[in-house]
Amino acid sequence: MSTKALRDHNINVVLGSDKKVDGKGNLTKPFTEKITENGSELQKKTPHLFSTPSFNGDVVGSNGSETGNSEVEYIESENLVDLPDLDLCFSTLLARLDSKDWISVCEALNNVRQLSIYHGEKLLEILGSVIPLIVKSLKSPRSAVCKTAIMASADIFRCYNDKVVDSVDPLLVQLLLKSSQDKRFVCEAAVAALIAMTISVSPTLLLPKLLPYLSNKNPRIRAKASMCFRRSVSRLNMHSPPNPDSQLAEQRFSIIENHYLQGMEGIKAYGIDKLIEIAASQLSDQLPESREAARTLAVELQAIYVNSQTSLNEGCAELADAESWETFCHAKLTPLSAQAILRVTSSNQKEAPVLGC
Repeated sequence: MSTKALRDHNINVVLGSDKKVDGKGNLTKPFTEKITENGSELQKKTPHLFSTPSFNGDVVGSNGSETGNSEVEYIESENLVDLPDLDLCFSTLLARLDSKDWISVCEALNNVRQLSIYHGEKLLEILGSVIPLIVKSLKSPRSAVCKTAIMASADIFRCYNDKVVDSVDPLLVQLLLKSSQDKRFVCEAAVAALIAMTISVSPTLLLPKLLPYLSNKNPRIRAKASMCFRRSVSRLNMHSPPNPDSQLAEQRFSIIENHYLQGMEGIKAYGIDKLIEIAASQLSDQLPESREAARTLAVELQAIYVNSQTSLNEGCAELADAESWETFCHAKLTPLSAQAILRVTSSNQKEAPVLGC
């Protein structure tokens, strides 16, 4: 054996069979295989060891879909099917939610969604233990885990409504953070979950949870919280939508989200003076989303106030004109804040004047 061949042989013995020396005496890299997850390329040695549980109907926790070995499919709630083996899935759920295998965690999160939809009462038994594990997944740096946890949060809000109000805080802070980040598909999912929360949880219970985030140091969190706050206020004492064939209803309630007619009692219970102060404080916020939410809130509060005054004056809007609203604002706000609110509401009044009697 030549001296060069003997040297290469000795190097191979020391390094192991997975590292080779080329003809020039240089080390060559071992074989790697690239896999793609959420658009980013990952390299993994010994790809035969990377096995992913199937998402088909033959395994525990099936959600009725099929995915590739290195992919996670995001399934809309209406497309989720019932579990094939409820008892086995339920008994292993907490362990799988806390697994170090991200694929198993994603599958378990989808199982949470299925349980909330098809077996809500059963999941409620362990929901107090499930939510902290969902929060843990919301903090995951892996986007697939994070988004699936966001979708699970939205389904929990829809299915349990006020039953989860005591567990909203840890979910809320993470959803506000995720809705403020730059990764678009995670951000959009978080915004959808926040909308589901404001629709599902009673505003009288949710507004106190949202209030601290309106003064958060992070301007993006303030903006998302302002939008949630405004949506929740719109649901205070909400009644049935007006008749779409009624032109009068369309004109009178055009500024009300989704053309819903609001009653005054819910606003009174929370405090219209407190709400107008919040709207005024957000009008000067750094981000346009906060300012727009504050403008919409101010216009809605003006409509509620004027309509309530109209009803007190036997339905005549001439006795409940802008001067009454202006007096109210000056009585409840500082001069600068009152001017800011009146500037917003007066410009809106020109576009959509209140009908006379």
